[in-house]
Amino acid sequence: MSKPFNFYSGPAVLPDEVLEQAQEAILNFANTGLSILEISHRSKEFTAVVEECIALVKELMQLTDDHEVLFLQGGASLQFCMVPMNLLPQDETAAYFDTGQWAYYALTEASRFGNIHIAASSRQKNYNHIPRQYEVPANARYLHFTSNNTIYGTQFSNDYIHQLLDSSVPVVCDMSSDIFSRPLPFHRFGLIYASAQKNFGPAGVTLVVIHKNLAGSSGRSLPAMLDYRTHIQKRSMHNTPPCFALYVALLTLRWTKRLGLHQLAHTNLRKAQKLYNAIDNSAIFRGTVAREDRSCMNVCFTTGNSDLDEKFITFCQSHNIVGVKGYRTVGGMRASLYNAMPEAGVDALIAAMQEFEHRITTDRA
Repeated sequence: MSKPFNFYSGPAVLPDEVLEQAQEAILNFANTGLSILEISHRSKEFTAVVEECIALVKELMQLTDDHEVLFLQGGASLQFCMVPMNLLPQDETAAYFDTGQWAYYALTEASRFGNIHIAASSRQKNYNHIPRQYEVPANARYLHFTSNNTIYGTQFSNDYIHQLLDSSVPVVCDMSSDIFSRPLPFHRFGLIYASAQKNFGPAGVTLVVIHKNLAGSSGRSLPAMLDYRTHIQKRSMHNTPPCFALYVALLTLRWTKRLGLHQLAHTNLRKAQKLYNAIDNSAIFRGTVAREDRSCMNVCFTTGNSDLDEKFITFCQSHNIVGVKGYRTVGGMRASLYNAMPEAGVDALIAAMQEFEHRITTDRA
């Protein structure tokens, strides 16, 4: 059987060449005769992996020495805690956008460590848009937002992000589901974090990019593992890292560099526009979020009938298309169009939608 087109939201599709190179390294990593799964993380061969990962992130993001690049564990969920622990002094305030489930989890965790001001929220409308009006207190220690809403399918536009970066306070962003999908002025962020299992590797690695001035700015005495300064000092090697996941991240970063963020952004936009056009021109499918806020990474849609949605998901599986079932609390369908999703996969999904619609409308007639 040919490989299915994989629309899962994460862990998600990886480039075929990355999988092939990773397979080779499982048997013989860097001509050592040892597997990447068994080599010491202190060996010169693996230390070179970490250093190249750091260098590639800095190159792709066009960062200066003002920012440190860290590879940690615990996913974005641990960063929901680490960010306020490290940046938010007790009894002071941070501003948060509430634009989706993960954004809400982030502000909820942060409320354990200081005061949280909700700059804007779309919660009352089931997160179906990005609010245009927001307020950031002058005394806020930072402004946090989630650039792409994986579950509901909304995304902050480039223009909106530039507007946020004009804020007088440091900007913190969870980019877990759209990191490296488009060029941005990354150097203007105070802190960026992203779990890897969407666009630059398998689950197990979390990227943190932090401005040096923010590390330790909460004034707290923190456990070593939860203190960004520890990981800065130890070059992400304070403890044993997830070696295999980091190596696959390296391979994916090399692939990303070869294509370039501008080309990836162009391709991602074309893939998304194709699929949204098919949804908009359909007699049975419809989108679920405001058009101006539609994500290029996670396209959410429905028939409006849960039974029909399930039939379409099953229909996709019979056509070698997997991962289109919507998030468990939302329902409907979701197609994740991360960097490694080939355009042929989008074409196959559109063809399945059209065939399914033809069958449904014919049966109704």
